[in-house]
Order: sequence, then structure tokens, then C-alpha cells
Amino acid sequence: MQRRKKLIIAILLVVLVGLLASIYGALTAGPDLTQADSDILILAADKYEQSNGGVDMAFMIHLENGSFKNYTPIYPGGMTHPTQPASSAIGGGKMYLHDSLYDDLDKGMDYAKEIVEYNTNFTPDAVVVVYDEGVDRVIDSIRPLEVDGVETNLSAADIIRENDAYNGYSSNAGVTGTMSRGDAVMVLVKALAQAAANPDKKATMAQAALKEYSNGNIVMKPEGSFTKLLATKGIESLGG
Repeated sequence: MQRRKKLIIAILLVVLVGLLASIYGALTAGPDLTQADSDILILAADKYEQSNGGVDMAFMIHLENGSFKNYTPIYPGGMTHPTQPASSAIGGGKMYLHDSLYDDLDKGMDYAKEIVEYNTNFTPDAVVVVYDEGVDRVIDSIRPLEVDGVETNLSAADIIRENDAYNGYSSNAGVTGTMSRGDAVMVLVKALAQAAANPDKKATMAQAALKEYSNGNIVMKPEGSFTKLLATKGIESLGG
């Protein structure tokens, strides 16, 4: 169970390992997450669903003294901001976590943090947005990806949809998946972690990830705090 819990961090290690040498020296601002208990909010977003992407799933990663301890899935449905209204472009009203990035990515990451704080007992110290497009391009670099022992060319979103039972949706007729959204994401994370165990594939994925960071498909706030954490503690402390 502990190994399974740790797998969620693998998706971040895969997309960030190639960035550290290039950006650590320039990104040293922000709070130091390496010496204290911290919580990092991960927002998995569908980039082209709407402006700046729709948040389809989130995870809170808990660190103790900078080392990974556990994660908690956060389901966006029903979570709203206590005061900030939704974008007028989508009719205003309550701002849901799913729509928090709509008007402005940087401000939206703050809104997402505030929504999670208001609706849970978590207080994120940092926020990371990972767009599905970025994950797909990292996967594309080492295709075909092996998922549960079977090679596939499906996109990241389709791999998740294949397993997701879409619980709570009124229009889930014909859905054959049997997992919760969180567990369905874990299937992809496990496949990426297994692929990254191959040094050649890991290097290829890291190069692709660096490009996706440059393309804005991986966004961190504050940037310095999280990259410093990984550079200081090392990959093995998070993904072991």
C-alpha cells in the first residue's frame, strides 16, 4: 500500500527530473519546503477544455521534512471559492475548482489554492499545474507505453477514461470502467513510473519534459520552492 501511495509522485518526477539542472540556479525564490512539513497541490488540467484548462482532478502531496509521506485525491466537483465569483465569460456565479484557471493562470492557481483551503483541512504551500497535453508529449517520446502489461498508444486522458467508472455522473451509461477517478489516474502514474525505471527511456522523457516546461504545459508556483525541494532532497527521497 505504501508503495502504491508513493507512485503518484512519479508523474512529477518524470516531468521535472529533466528541469532541475537547467532551472534550479535561476529559481531559488519562495519558501523552503525542504526543512518542514509541507503540502503541494497538484492540478491535473485538460488544456483545451476551456480557457487556461479545466481542472479535472487534483491531488494533495504531503511532505514531512521534505520527504514524501502520502497523497490525498481531491475531486473538483462541488468545490467552490468562498468569495471570488466565476469568470463573467462563463456566466459568473460561484467559482468552481474546475473553472478556477479560466481568466488568468497565475491568479487561477491562487484561486485553486483558496478553494482547496476553504473546502478541506489542507493549506497548500505550493501549486503545480500539469496539463494533459504535456503528459501526452512525454508519453509520446517513449511510445508505445505499457499499461498493466499491455502496450497502448492511447492518450493520457483516454487511459484514464478507460478505467474511470465516472461515479456521480448522470451520463455515464455505457461506461465500462470500474475505478474511481483517483485510482484511474494511478494506473497511468504506475505505467509512467515503470517506464522511467529504464534509464534510456527516463532520459528521453526528461528531455521531452524540459520542452513541455518551456511550452507552459507544466507550471509551478512558487517555482523556486518546488525545484529547490527536488534538487535538495533528490529524486530517491520522493519516489522511492
